[in-house]
Amino acid sequence: MEPRLQRRIQRYGWDLAATDYERLWQAQLAPAHDAVLAHAALRPGERVLDVACGTGLVSLAAAEAVRPAGHVLGTDLSQGMVDAARERAARQGLHHVDFERMDAEQLALPDAGFDVALCALGLMYVPGPEAALRELRRVLRPGGRLVLAVWGERARCGWSALFPIVDAEVRSEVCPLFFRLGQLDTLARLCTEAGFGRVEHQRIATTLRYADGDEACGAAFAGGPVALAWSRFDSPVRSRVQGRYLDAIAGWREGQGYRIPGEFVIVSATTPRVD
Repeated sequence: MEPRLQRRIQRYGWDLAATDYERLWQAQLAPAHDAVLAHAALRPGERVLDVACGTGLVSLAAAEAVRPAGHVLGTDLSQGMVDAARERAARQGLHHVDFERMDAEQLALPDAGFDVALCALGLMYVPGPEAALRELRRVLRPGGRLVLAVWGERARCGWSALFPIVDAEVRSEVCPLFFRLGQLDTLARLCTEAGFGRVEHQRIATTLRYADGDEACGAAFAGGPVALAWSRFDSPVRSRVQGRYLDAIAGWREGQGYRIPGEFVIVSATTPRVD
């Protein structure tokens, strides 16, 4: 897919998903978010960048960790996500965190301005993750820390049938190469190639729990990366893709609910220190 088209699909899709994102995904993504924050080991007074911040779930937790003198900047391609994050920060009375709409591949930020950079489950949507990693390297100070999370191997993510089901109804793929970064040591290798050192990675098995089929489909279609395609489907197409998705995850049905396996990859690294 042409990169500009991919960015457009992601931007407006996540605008549509912003309203339902926390309700449908906060608990499901908590293990990855917690792991990112644990590896980051944030300290009071640090300056933190959270790229692809969504509604600010990681950004706001980071803001709590670096207070009172620290600062957090969350960036996202989706204005809807940025607006939701700002509202959430205001409700919590957090004034040392800001949010801006920004492309991860072209961060409008000065060199070496942050102690820590985070990206929790955002790089899979970026057309050029290599460019995004170079940007993260650029904006981190010498000795700065990087922590990333992506979804893992396709075969270990039971919900992965979502993409071919939706792709069959649209003209172009909605998330091409989504699982590429979760394969083997791909993300760790790209970090090394971008100039990071002390690169480490781990895999975390997880389970996505849904009360019923409606909740599972809501997370998959309305609150996730295919939200733009979903918004354009008419009723017959929606019924068809929902039926196919429920068939695909039927093996993980328990009573009325679903327990769908998933996997996260967590990568941590540092920028070289200047002697």
